[in-house]
Amino acid sequence: MIATAEITGVVLAGGRGQRMGGEDKGWVELAQRPLIEHVLARLRPQVGALVISANRHLSRYRGFGVPVVEDGVPDFPGPLAGAHAAMRVATTPWLLLAPVDTPELPPDLCRRLAQAAAQADIVVVHDGERLQPLTALVRTSLEADLARWLESGAGRVLDFYQRHRWCQVDFTDRRASFANLNTPQERERAERSPGGDGESER
Repeated sequence: MIATAEITGVVLAGGRGQRMGGEDKGWVELAQRPLIEHVLARLRPQVGALVISANRHLSRYRGFGVPVVEDGVPDFPGPLAGAHAAMRVATTPWLLLAPVDTPELPPDLCRRLAQAAAQADIVVVHDGERLQPLTALVRTSLEADLARWLESGAGRVLDFYQRHRWCQVDFTDRRASFANLNTPQERERAERSPGGDGESER
């Protein structure tokens, strides 16, 4: 079993936010708190360290007191560029990736992924309907290969995963926890969910 101290949680907040009207999604509010704050709160008890991957509002993100990394490749090359930047600063053998637009991540996320990591280099959430490739446990030892893959111009996350030993973990019982708030309409629906704060039932 992987110890908490061996995992760095990485909040992927470096996207363009096109479906959110170009907003930096980390600062979109849910229940009067920015999404970045929700996700950090969900990850913090589950990992030994935290990193934020961002490409805008860097000083504002640094206000949370955790390292902030930028993509090493220009023009928003995709979320794995953010993962690579985090690998370069992480001192742990594992990263736990999480998108900034998933504010209801389950409290047992890391534990359940770690249980499947003995025979894999990458462990990915499956929510019962589809893979959630950006919610995953990834070995930091893949940094060199990921750098080569990014330099080649490749883009699809699963294409990179398939270069390595990977598996998926069934989170059917926590499906609502992986809902992405990609659009203003999805954010509004989350505000109207039970309790009015975007919290899913436990």
